[in-house]
Amino acid sequence: MFGKRPTTPGAGGQGFGKTPASNAPAQPNPSAPKPAAPRPASPAAGVAVKSRPAAEKPAASKPAAAKPASAPKPKAAPKVEAVGAERSAEYYEIKTTIFNALIDTIDLSQLARLDNDTAAEEIRDIVTEIISIKNVAMSIAEQEQLLQDICNDVLGYGPLEPLLARDDIADIMVNGAGDVFIEVEGKVRKTNIKFRDNGQLMNICQRIVSQVGRRVDESSPICDARLADGSRVNVIAPPLALDGPTLTIRKFKKDKLKLSNLVDFGSISSDGARILEIIGASRCNVLISGGTGSGKTTLLNCLTGFIGEDERVITCEDAAELQLQQPHVVRLETRPPNLEGQGQVTMRDLVKNCLRMRPERIIVGEVRGPEAFDLLQAMNTGHDGSMGTLHANSPREALSRIESMITMGGYNLPTKTIREMVSGSIDVIVQAARLRDGSRKITHITEVLGMEGDVIITQDLFLYEITGEDANGDIDGRHVSTGIARPNFWDRARYFGLEGALADALEAAEA
Repeated sequence: MFGKRPTTPGAGGQGFGKTPASNAPAQPNPSAPKPAAPRPASPAAGVAVKSRPAAEKPAASKPAAAKPASAPKPKAAPKVEAVGAERSAEYYEIKTTIFNALIDTIDLSQLARLDNDTAAEEIRDIVTEIISIKNVAMSIAEQEQLLQDICNDVLGYGPLEPLLARDDIADIMVNGAGDVFIEVEGKVRKTNIKFRDNGQLMNICQRIVSQVGRRVDESSPICDARLADGSRVNVIAPPLALDGPTLTIRKFKKDKLKLSNLVDFGSISSDGARILEIIGASRCNVLISGGTGSGKTTLLNCLTGFIGEDERVITCEDAAELQLQQPHVVRLETRPPNLEGQGQVTMRDLVKNCLRMRPERIIVGEVRGPEAFDLLQAMNTGHDGSMGTLHANSPREALSRIESMITMGGYNLPTKTIREMVSGSIDVIVQAARLRDGSRKITHITEVLGMEGDVIITQDLFLYEITGEDANGDIDGRHVSTGIARPNFWDRARYFGLEGALADALEAAEA
């Protein structure tokens, strides 16, 4: 999530680099099948055909007309990124007619028993037959486009499929059926993707959330969920969303990022990355702070890469996103209340239960409420190396937010007692930020030293200094060491035999 996302698939890294995004439309498959003569669907394939599509007069389906010239857009209109070929209104009419005929023809309960590849083949065969029976005049490219769109509607996420397939997109934002935006290279752009209507969009939202055992409807119009790859999903439906269902997807890269990738993208210097590696390996308690979209979860994933394979790790998340590679990981996820308002399991319930599960490290996806108290308790009672993220704009603000969350939890503790607990539990705060040019940077690596009177004392080990701006409006800067030769976690590093590596990294950073 740091830096600017590369647009070349498989570039390794979840969105860094400066390669311009590809706007080329998807090329049609030259080997697409030509309209075939009518044939019965194969019973062996397992899809029961309810009725054969009846032949209709050719007038019922209009031939695809040439795309009319677009009306000139106002100068103030935002740039629209083309995703695939443009669809005309007539194309959507033909698609609706054929889609309805398909639904009347096949038995969806039988189709659900097939794997995706077999089901897609059956759908393509039946749709090809329907096109032939209805005498729809289409080119091979248009027919292939129609076949793919209908397969996506029945088996996938409809118009979202081409966006989910792109590895350079960080976020997908759907504001009703007619407005779909994406984030590429840290910049938000509008696309030419549209849904048939709000009903189709709502069906896709329900399909996504139902896969993780959740629901979204008028009685429960807000839902957090995830895709199969861990991508975060948020849905807010009418009547709360006035212009139709609103869907937001924070996409995950196919290739998991490593700390070395962050160095390549300029999000942290190589010396700073070495310090973070030692912090993770020496089991410091780490809090990752940052704003929305700054890359906190990505950075947390990177830091967990230095957890030993012999450690038992328990993760607690609202929607499971973390991608730990260790063999001994227990993943826990919160649960919303049911229709009767019962059965809710909160983050605090999970964190409290973790303490009974013999964890060595506890990882909290995002600290946002009273669970902050239980996480600090865990950090201070033998679960060294625990980590979590929270929203804050600086390390000092992160400490204030922790204090506020504990106070809001109803704990009647003196302020000094809470601050002593915070300073005694958290060792390091890592601050992530998304800069105004869209790049993500690690701006602070800050130690928590302890208390001086009623104030928590911190010291910065690394900072990101902005030095200027280039001709393209991109920010220039560098990561610098503050010159601390012996950080507060030196003794912890020595306990794990890492004091030599820590000294070398600090010395190289000063140079």
